[in-house]
Amino acid sequence: MAVAFTKEESFETASETLLPDRPVSPHPNLVTEAGLKALELQFREAREAYDVANIIEDVNERRRQTATPLRDLRYFAARLRTAQLMPEPASADAVAFGNTVTFRRDDGRVQTYRIVGEDEADPKAGSISYVSPVARLLMGKAVGDVVETGGQELEIIAIA
Repeated sequence: MAVAFTKEESFETASETLLPDRPVSPHPNLVTEAGLKALELQFREAREAYDVANIIEDVNERRRQTATPLRDLRYFAARLRTAQLMPEPASADAVAFGNTVTFRRDDGRVQTYRIVGEDEADPKAGSISYVSPVARLLMGKAVGDVVETGGQELEIIAIA
């Protein structure tokens, strides 16, 4: 009976430790300098979490505790390996990767976003991915240009 219990526990533990990899975008991994530093920090944090969990004596608990950091290590290693550091935009004449763009919506709302890489995008914090629908529409446009999205017009009022 004890052997059956052990095998069941080991099977459950194994299934808990086989986490699927985090999806990696098929788009080029463009990053700003801050985005590259953030990836490096996240890699180091995942490494530290893995190292801490890896010293747990109980093998089943160690497997459970290392599963997430190990998955994150694989993800961040891949993202660092493929990162393409983009230079700061040379001008603010047209919207480009790294620019901050301000636009006005039909309803009068004014929004400002910096166009950044996928891993560093955080719309609540004022940044959107260069592959997002809005960023794709805005890229290459100048102040005064109007683009349409979802039946709504966006007018570019500033580029920095």
